[in-house]
Amino acid sequence: MERGPSHGDDRVGAVPQVPAPRDPVPGRIPLAVVVVDADGLVSHWSTGARRLFGPSREEAVGTPAVDLMPVSGALGQEWSARDWDEEEGERLDGPDLEASLGGRAAYPTAGRARMADVQRGTVDLLWWAYPLVGPGAERLLVLAADADQLHGHGGTDPDDTTGEHERFAPGFALHTDFPGSEVLAAQLPQILPSMSPQESARIVSQVLELGYPVLEISQQERFPVTPDWGVPRRVERRARLLRAADTDADAQSAADAAAELESDLEYAAVRERLEFLNEVSGRIGSSLDLAHTIQEVSEAVVPRFTDVAGTYLREQVVAGEGFPDGPPDATTLWHRVAVEHNDEPGRWDDVVPVGESMPFPVHTPFFQCMTTGEPVLIPRISEELGNAIAAQFEKRDISPLINRRSLLVVPLKARNVVLGFMILLRHPERMEFNDMDRVTGAELAARAGLVLDNARMYTYQENVAETLQDSMLPHIEPRMAGCDTATRYLPGTRLGRVGGDWFDTIKLPGSRTALVVGDVMGHGLNSAAMMGQLRTAVQTMAAIDMHPAQLLRSLDDLAQRLGDNYLATCLYAVYDPIGQQVMIANAGHIPPVLVRAVDGRSELLDLPTGAPIGVGGVPFEAITLPVAAGDRLVLCTDGLVEVRGEDIGVGLAALAESAAHPAASMDDACDAIIRALNVRGGRKDDVALLMARLNGIAPEDVAEWRLAIDAREAGRARRLVRAQLARWGLRAASETAELLVSEVVTNAVRHAHTQHVLLRLVRTEALLCEVSDDDHALPQMLSAADDDEFGRGLRVVSRLAREWGTSRTATGKTVWFEQNLPRQDTTWSRDGQEPDSNIA
Repeated sequence: MERGPSHGDDRVGAVPQVPAPRDPVPGRIPLAVVVVDADGLVSHWSTGARRLFGPSREEAVGTPAVDLMPVSGALGQEWSARDWDEEEGERLDGPDLEASLGGRAAYPTAGRARMADVQRGTVDLLWWAYPLVGPGAERLLVLAADADQLHGHGGTDPDDTTGEHERFAPGFALHTDFPGSEVLAAQLPQILPSMSPQESARIVSQVLELGYPVLEISQQERFPVTPDWGVPRRVERRARLLRAADTDADAQSAADAAAELESDLEYAAVRERLEFLNEVSGRIGSSLDLAHTIQEVSEAVVPRFTDVAGTYLREQVVAGEGFPDGPPDATTLWHRVAVEHNDEPGRWDDVVPVGESMPFPVHTPFFQCMTTGEPVLIPRISEELGNAIAAQFEKRDISPLINRRSLLVVPLKARNVVLGFMILLRHPERMEFNDMDRVTGAELAARAGLVLDNARMYTYQENVAETLQDSMLPHIEPRMAGCDTATRYLPGTRLGRVGGDWFDTIKLPGSRTALVVGDVMGHGLNSAAMMGQLRTAVQTMAAIDMHPAQLLRSLDDLAQRLGDNYLATCLYAVYDPIGQQVMIANAGHIPPVLVRAVDGRSELLDLPTGAPIGVGGVPFEAITLPVAAGDRLVLCTDGLVEVRGEDIGVGLAALAESAAHPAASMDDACDAIIRALNVRGGRKDDVALLMARLNGIAPEDVAEWRLAIDAREAGRARRLVRAQLARWGLRAASETAELLVSEVVTNAVRHAHTQHVLLRLVRTEALLCEVSDDDHALPQMLSAADDDEFGRGLRVVSRLAREWGTSRTATGKTVWFEQNLPRQDTTWSRDGQEPDSNIA
């Protein structure tokens, strides 16, 4: 009866036929596999090691190897037989393991030892130890076996008292000394711990170079050690019954024993595959990252189950979108997302590179798998089929890579939708895929498909969250009139990419800037949606130049109308760079920090606290603070300063201290605050941070005139602007500025009622012009016909200005525009410093 290869980590067969329970070749023997790291601690403890030495894998991993294995000499020259009591099997004084490993770094060792076992009495051990070098943590590979398990030639038998197995001595020989050496070399990786093909190939090459493990009777009689299939002992007992039945010529008993033996072999094969599937299931799915999950699945099957694994996914899955639309067909593009193999490095990389997209024709087994959703097994790829498959790869001949190999194509699907498939190939020398492998592969693919679907859904939700968050949070200009800004936003957790924290900067009439920070109670999409509503409301009310206290009052009324669960804190500040002052109103938010430029001192501003937005019935107050050029205002949400179990005052003090530290730029200052407060740990909430450097605008950079309500004032406005720009050295910008000012002033004079028209020019990095009047009706851009005398003014402004807008004020409206200045004219800084100069 043929069987597929075992998938246990320590019982892998080296030949394609199942040996009889008493194979006459003594080298077939169950092996224990142990790996020791540079610190002398066990890093891998196979199932065979547990059966041979006793401790479980959980107990052994991380334990000093000298405490677990009586392998005399494997751990250094100082280790000798006297370190173990051969009668009791107990460890005596041992050497320094780390020094011992260094002392034997170039040579393998082998030997025998006796160990006491409660159930089995004294156990006679055979062991082989290989020192390992390389970038990995592995430093020693130990193979061990129970000498009493030797098959034939002295193998222990209840009726055998000769003790001939003691004639065997463990040793080493070149693997090329034996027929079928390439099979031994190919099977050796299967007894190693689960690792990448590159790591496995590195260790295999070292083991083969040092010498393949053998059993020696004499120099002329040696047997290569090959891992056994691990047939259960009860199978051996029944095999004896079978032989006895043959001897007694009892045909019926022989048939019964043969049936029982076949049943046990099938049971062992199924159990091995279940162990393999359980181990793979434990390895994959450790991450919700789609790329990492794909790599986990690929590495889990190579080389344990297959020699080559190529993973293909549909475009929507790779992009993290929803389920693919409709069933796949011959035009469906499949993305090759991973290729794992244990061939020589680079053999597959150029022929089937990762990242390539391609369709699969109808005649291929891949198309059959993806359309039926069932595995496709081809025991051996013929030359004709291999050439047909290779024909779709333009300018690349893959037939040498696939011909004569065994092929298994398994679908990766979830909820009856095919997300992709895996192409599994075995070397021609390895046993072909069989029906049991088909079932194993299908189950493996089913588990992998669910893991990939979870990663796909997480990627999809993460993309949605990021898109929503990007749409909610503003893209703030780093430089506005009279101030520079920098912001940071941090989600509370990796899974909660959406929260209710926000910040904003809003351009106001009079060269002023509104600075806003808010925090909606709760987390998730509901909080983010509420945040979007409140942020939009703040922008709308700020556009009509509402007083800060009144703005919070109106925001509170809106929240109550939206529902009982709408609660948020908000800090609203208006900075006037010309008047050098800040007006701030607070609705239950933590206070901001003001860092004085003159001495670097920072302080928490003492503001009327107010109640959170949505409470209702609580008045809001605004205070006005004088500021100086270079001062910095730091606003943030409580997620940055609040730690569970700690008074918030500690976090506020840390915020004030970190904000005062010098930094080379605004971005560096924000990063320094985040680093300083993040090390305190325990942060679970979102964080929004807004920092503004209040540069101010000097009086010499501002010109202001009052114009009468007279149509002739448009000409006067042009003359005033021309003269002022000449004084500022901005003659190159004069022609455009005069045209725009003329259009805006003409419109203001036409609609003003009882007050004068105010014209203001402000020189910053751009030229800002504001025209204010007492008419509350905002001007609109009209479609003017060829014979219309009016309606073209705002079109001219829109075409020539860098930016323009209108705002309602308490007394009327303001129309403003900004004009780019010639490059050589942007030396507007009063102190000659660049905007990104040190902010200490």
